[in-house]
Amino acid sequence: MISGFRPFRTGRSVLAALALMALVCAPLAAQAGEITVSAAASLTNAFTDIKGMFEKANPGSKVQTNFAASGPLLKQMQEGAPVDVFASADQVTMDKAVESKLIDVATRIDFVSNSLVLIVPSDSKLAIASVDDLKKADVHRIAVGNPDSVPVGRYTKAALTAAGSWDAISGKAVLAESVRQALDYVSRGEAEAGFVYMTDAKIAGDKVKVVATVKGHAPITYPIAVLSGSKDKATAAAFIKFVTGPEGMAVLDKYGFGKP
Repeated sequence: MISGFRPFRTGRSVLAALALMALVCAPLAAQAGEITVSAAASLTNAFTDIKGMFEKANPGSKVQTNFAASGPLLKQMQEGAPVDVFASADQVTMDKAVESKLIDVATRIDFVSNSLVLIVPSDSKLAIASVDDLKKADVHRIAVGNPDSVPVGRYTKAALTAAGSWDAISGKAVLAESVRQALDYVSRGEAEAGFVYMTDAKIAGDKVKVVATVKGHAPITYPIAVLSGSKDKATAAAFIKFVTGPEGMAVLDKYGFGKP
């Protein structure tokens, strides 16, 4: 059930790079604008840092950030929310954005990867070392992202279904509306275990401990793209170029994200 990463999408990556270059090469005055970036909750800390660095490197530019689960972010955009850049925690949500004609497809690029882990509160006395241990009678509440709208929930359901454990465990699930909410449930001891990304477990520090890395799901890769309705595509493209450049990738690496 160990899943490998998909082959690097050379064609898409080259196309995205060329599209971004064309936009970034617009007059500098056009880049000194204000953009809104909607990004998956798991990117909160990294993108907050990158936002400040980008604004410092591009005087006059202003980045507004909006963090939530990828599904609700997509719904906001479908309902007309003004967004310039979208970064999703999964391919499914970005594909839906493409189907809704929200995305400038030529700018879409995968920029980081993540992994799914099983966590417990740091002071847990329960013997939980694997997914199978969640079936035990003394485990009552398991934090799981809502599979209908939260990518980490979809990855979790896929992995547990592949392991033949979803039916036995889903009845104990406490559904979270974002990966950060799932993390909070466990870190506060409101759930005896939970499924989050490795990067979120790292953010929690000594409040939680990772007991297992979970396999059996699609590769967790994050795409980012400029919105087709962006009012400032040059600044939006410049932001993506910064994210995927040396400075942005150094920040993402610091927070535990891997290469796609």
